[in-house]
Amino acid sequence: MKQRITEGNWRKDPRFRALCSAIRSCKNEEEIADLLRDVGTLSELQAWSERLEVAKQLSRGFSYRQVAANTGASTTTVTRVAKFIENGPGGYRRFLKSRSHHHHDSSPTSLSAHGATGDRRGEKTGSVLQGYLDRAQK
Repeated sequence: MKQRITEGNWRKDPRFRALCSAIRSCKNEEEIADLLRDVGTLSELQAWSERLEVAKQLSRGFSYRQVAANTGASTTTVTRVAKFIENGPGGYRRFLKSRSHHHHDSSPTSLSAHGATGDRRGEKTGSVLQGYLDRAQK
């Protein structure tokens, strides 16, 4: 019988812990991208990448509707990401905090909530993972 990962057991599930260990064992972004591509479908990679971009834009002060328009994410996804930023286990918050300290933004949009309105989703980003996604769409 297949054991399901639930809100109550996800951290302790041996398969999930093995996934975390596999990611931790990667030495650089390229190895992480290779692992994520091996274990995730392109749709899953797109969804994960989209959620991180949603989190970045929310942290810049964009409204939910602006984020949805900029990223192509549904307002349901934007709301869910916002909920996890506020009440989740802290992954988004740590990501956003580390990102603000390094001032490195490889997001497909470099918009500010108060500035440019150009759509740069077609630009390449320098991210290895984004490269996989770009090649897969061709």
